Amino acid sequence: MTIRRLLMANRGEIARRVFATCRSLGIETVAVYSDPDAGAPYVGEADLAVRLPGAAPVDTYLRVESLVEAARRSGADAVHPGYGFLAEDAGFAAAVGDAGLTWVGPPAKAIAAMGDKTEAKALLSDAGVPMLPTYADPERITAFPVLVKAAAGGGGRGMRIVREPADLASAISSARREAAATFGDGTVFVEPYVERARHVEVQVVADGHGTVLSLGERECSIQRRHQKIVEEAPSVAVTPELRAGLERAAVVAARAVGYLGVGTVEFLLTPAGEFHFLEMNTRLQVEHAVTECVTGLDLVRLQLLVAEGGALPATAPPVSGHAIEVRLCAEDPAADWLPATGTLHRFAVPGVDVEFGVDRRRDSGLRLDSGVRDGSVVGVHYDSMVAKLVAWAPTRDEAARALAGALRRARLHGVATNRDLLVRVLGSAEFRAGEIDTAFLDRHPEVFTPLLPPDRVGLAGLAAALAGAAARRAAAPVLGTLPSGWRNVPTTPQTIGYATPAGPLEIDYRLDRSGALVAWSARPADAAPPASDGAAQPGTGARPEVVLLGCEPSGTVLQVDGVRQVYAVHQVGAVCFVDGPDGSVTLTELPRYAEPAPELAEGSLLAPLPGTVSRTLVAVGQRVAAGEPLLVLEAMKLEHPVTAPGSGVVTELPVTAGSQVETGAVLAVVTPEQQPPA
Repeated sequence: MTIRRLLMANRGEIARRVFATCRSLGIETVAVYSDPDAGAPYVGEADLAVRLPGAAPVDTYLRVESLVEAARRSGADAVHPGYGFLAEDAGFAAAVGDAGLTWVGPPAKAIAAMGDKTEAKALLSDAGVPMLPTYADPERITAFPVLVKAAAGGGGRGMRIVREPADLASAISSARREAAATFGDGTVFVEPYVERARHVEVQVVADGHGTVLSLGERECSIQRRHQKIVEEAPSVAVTPELRAGLERAAVVAARAVGYLGVGTVEFLLTPAGEFHFLEMNTRLQVEHAVTECVTGLDLVRLQLLVAEGGALPATAPPVSGHAIEVRLCAEDPAADWLPATGTLHRFAVPGVDVEFGVDRRRDSGLRLDSGVRDGSVVGVHYDSMVAKLVAWAPTRDEAARALAGALRRARLHGVATNRDLLVRVLGSAEFRAGEIDTAFLDRHPEVFTPLLPPDRVGLAGLAAALAGAAARRAAAPVLGTLPSGWRNVPTTPQTIGYATPAGPLEIDYRLDRSGALVAWSARPADAAPPASDGAAQPGTGARPEVVLLGCEPSGTVLQVDGVRQVYAVHQVGAVCFVDGPDGSVTLTELPRYAEPAPELAEGSLLAPLPGTVSRTLVAVGQRVAAGEPLLVLEAMKLEHPVTAPGSGVVTELPVTAGSQVETGAVLAVVTPEQQPPA
């Protein structure tokens, strides 16, 4: 049986990844899309595309009947589920088969067996796979910490660490709600939480002729909110003996459920070197690229081979070199790492050697798998990951250095990301030494520090101001040759204000009649101007010697304390994206005469990001204590509780469950209670 036309029942980066392999095999492709995805890159790359009906953008990809009908209408003879959405839905796999289509994935029976983690643990325990105990009755737990986990799905959804008995009930309730919203199943279970554990997984692939291959392990211990952000292969913690045990257990698990295709068996590795089964992901994993980079295999090609009834080779290729992947996510560090939305005005990563594949001619390189391009809109409906960047090299240290360097030089304009966090992690001494575990980020708060030091934001502001002046001068219909800021009284500086992630900043600069920089300063907008020429950097008082070497609308070249530095400036409306030698920053030009902001009632709580109110937990007139939950906002498949800033009375609640809100919308007003006079 040969696949002629394949429908991709997913979106974004994974759709582009599967399409790339299909093109190399001469398989025609069909995309499905919701209304927000109509202009997405993957839709344009498909040979055919079918719009999915539905008012709710998320639900459109979860309707089995719509996807099967899209395959019928487009003439597809096979369906690939990608990952997420319905990729691990046994009902979807069965419906595809019942429609006479080829399912590119494991049998529905295997998906069902592994889909419920509690049943999977029982089945594989009987097969001899090591695992942690499951607490049958949460009310009788006496040993803490414990981990509450969703029985269905994955990706860290519906997972909570509980260290105190008093927090267990609320953690279970919260995990159930998130699991139900994400997977349609609110079942959870509780197991011991192992401190300083590593997350190690084994890639397996099985065919219908009795062959099950292990393709080595990946380490995914660097996690945030229980979601992987850095993955690598192989793991520095796995010895040859341990690797043999892990691979043996993974193959046993695959055979126990009659597995076919590509899958991943995940384990918890304790500090003592013992491993325990976590779950089996019956699909292609987000991090499959690192395995491809160290084995030279195309895992999507293997999926298609098995789906067509083909036979795998008798043995797996050896692992060569090291590969590290990072997940670049739309998250705002200045807003407590909430998911970020907006338009990607520029998305450029330098030095990329290959996209969605492996260059077997090179022993080192850079791979980019992304679902976006310049102009893509990152909305609130789907996961926050916008791209994966992978470096492979002969050694782990070389791969980490190459990956960190590419991230530093990337131009990521328009949507806040976790780029700086990833660079900090890759450059940390502990990571380079392989001293990592799932609590790495909790122990290393320093990696959350922006790359651009506070005392260098002023230089970026100066570069932006000078480039902006050059842009205005270039666009001037008359007298465009006059030096920027020319005036009869040359001692008066030019002044421009910017909003920065750390607060408002004011830049003063003065050029002489030849266009040379005579003086400049950078200070918080509410600070007094400097008494003398120079550059008072925010927070330090340092005055670097700055010489203007060149300036144009796209950037500024400065000599700072004798060192030449180039600042690239990309201006979109009032927003300037500045990429310099020390890091990147987004600056928003402040109007000279700002209109007064609307007055908000005392105690107003504003939406930190666009989303949907999933639940309101209080009513108008209700007294609340500081920190008490008032409502829950959902965005990018995550729950964001909104709590009372202090004790008081709920005097306004303009939203209800289901309300769609934009950033800055008033969600509630908690009026502080009057304190009796002392």
